[in-house]
Amino acid sequence: MSRFIATFGFVGLIPVAPGTFGSLAALPLAWLLHWSGGFPALALAIVAVFFIGLWATTRETSSGENPDPSEIVIDEVVGQWIALVPLSAGLWHAGVAPHIFPYPGWIGGFLLFRIFDIWKPWPVSWADNLHSPLGVMLDDVLAGILAAACVAIAAAIAHGAMTG
Repeated sequence: MSRFIATFGFVGLIPVAPGTFGSLAALPLAWLLHWSGGFPALALAIVAVFFIGLWATTRETSSGENPDPSEIVIDEVVGQWIALVPLSAGLWHAGVAPHIFPYPGWIGGFLLFRIFDIWKPWPVSWADNLHSPLGVMLDDVLAGILAAACVAIAAAIAHGAMTG
């Protein structure tokens, strides 16, 4: 079960760019969560999957051979969902029908999350250097937070909230 969770249903076993595929696989599930329960459902899922992912990652790295195997992508799922929080929260707050898919924002959230996850600016690099299950999860949480901040700023600009 821990391998199934850590690899997000074995998506992480794709031999090329497993992190990117993990992030891509997270998108439809994020939309489904938003569609079925709005921002609160996505927020609750982020917290739950973080802790379930931490458990699975701890189990999958317990041998100590590799503290951050590339097939573990549950961390990308959590980080990707965090990157989408401003979109889900904004739509939910505005009362927009939950089935509406704001594709430019979701594409931007995906791309920004992948950039921060690959580039690993501080504090993402700090968490990555922990070389522990918490570090595995936390670096993607922080990459997601950085991406979410950029998504929020881009949305504010796009919707005129930052014009004088």
